[in-house]
Amino acid sequence: MKDLIIKNAKVVNEGKILRDTSLLIREGIIEKIFREEVPANLLAQADVLDAAGKYLLPGVIDDQVHFREPGLTHKGDIASESRAAVAGGITSFMEMPNTQPPATTQELLEQKYQIAAKCSLANYSFYMGATNDNLEELLKTDPSRVCGIKVFMGASTGNMLVDNPQTLSELFSQSPMLIAVHCEDEATIQFNLAQAREKFGDAIPVTEHPKIRDTRACFNSSSKAVELAKKYGTRLHILHLSTAAELALFETGPIRNKKITAEVCVHHLWFSDADYERLGSKIKWNPSIKSANDRSALWKALLDNRIDVVATDHAPHTLEEKSRPYSAMPSGGPLVQHSLVAMLEMSRNGKISIERIVEKMCHAPAELFAIEKRGYIRKGYKADLVLVDTGKWQVTTENIHSKCGWSPLEGESFSYFISHTFVNGRLVYENNLPGQPGQFHETTTGERLSFKRDSD
Repeated sequence: MKDLIIKNAKVVNEGKILRDTSLLIREGIIEKIFREEVPANLLAQADVLDAAGKYLLPGVIDDQVHFREPGLTHKGDIASESRAAVAGGITSFMEMPNTQPPATTQELLEQKYQIAAKCSLANYSFYMGATNDNLEELLKTDPSRVCGIKVFMGASTGNMLVDNPQTLSELFSQSPMLIAVHCEDEATIQFNLAQAREKFGDAIPVTEHPKIRDTRACFNSSSKAVELAKKYGTRLHILHLSTAAELALFETGPIRNKKITAEVCVHHLWFSDADYERLGSKIKWNPSIKSANDRSALWKALLDNRIDVVATDHAPHTLEEKSRPYSAMPSGGPLVQHSLVAMLEMSRNGKISIERIVEKMCHAPAELFAIEKRGYIRKGYKADLVLVDTGKWQVTTENIHSKCGWSPLEGESFSYFISHTFVNGRLVYENNLPGQPGQFHETTTGERLSFKRDSD
């Protein structure tokens, strides 16, 4: 691989913007960072990309996606969704176990890694899935090679609801690694759903979704998870917070000092329940998108570090599936291609600085999961990098790369676009005109993520 020099960029890293900065990338690694002119002999021997006027960020690390392979590949697959991810500046992802079959044995988990090794443009890791009866398999999981154990403490796809109190106690007390939890209380959801059916019959409107999957369902489950983690000293990560009430469960402070951490997703920061009338099923997620007051509280918690990371919960479904009646309609939607530009747009609107976006989407996931040599622009680190340019454009079906072919952000205008994405030093995606689909330069460049954990 020939040396690559990216020169004259505005590097956003570790709380600073370093202007007129250049990087030397050698064999997929950041070899040197220049604050001065790059020596002529190095320029003569390398491929050179002039990034003047552009921001250079570490690649985004998304700790929660559903890429649907195996078994649900009519919605998306690892190849298609990793393409959408790198087009959105995401260079590493962690994928959930509720595929078909679900990744609830070591053998099934490894099969997903084998698929990704053949087709993923982005770096990858896969969660091991918990059930009520697979504790022995869970305890075989290697913390240095797997991102975490995923627990659905609420309704889920297939048989992955973990609601046995003894199983939960054993898992939280014995887990060798981080436990990531989807928290919604199933009993509360079913009670609310029964009330909605009494009122609406089979014609439940999507606007009822935040009432069915309400604050109480989230808080009852999240508080139980936090109680278990505190009792057993478990390394706990609660996914996709959606309510103001849950935020009282978390402490502010540096991520390195925490054993209990939290995530918020872009859609819970962007939308509110007022958007159901306009977008309907396209914003039906679990947990539900709730009130503008909840959204404001999530923003406050993100900025004061009670919430540690921003992710997507990317979960593609076909438009046909999303057109079904409420009870048969799946929850989730595609977001990996647009999460970074959406956050950058919110930065432009004064919600958050670009430096904090990089902290929450790049640095913090790397720290939280103890990912080796990624998430920062540092000498000796993997060259997972994103160049961001300015220019007005709009999300349309023509520039969407997810297999499902739609986005809840269709019609939205953005002021930033991804011009180049590098994974392990290789240029995988390039787009020099805002609003265009861009082009992919590789078919598989992703590597299996590794984790340097003394102990979780």
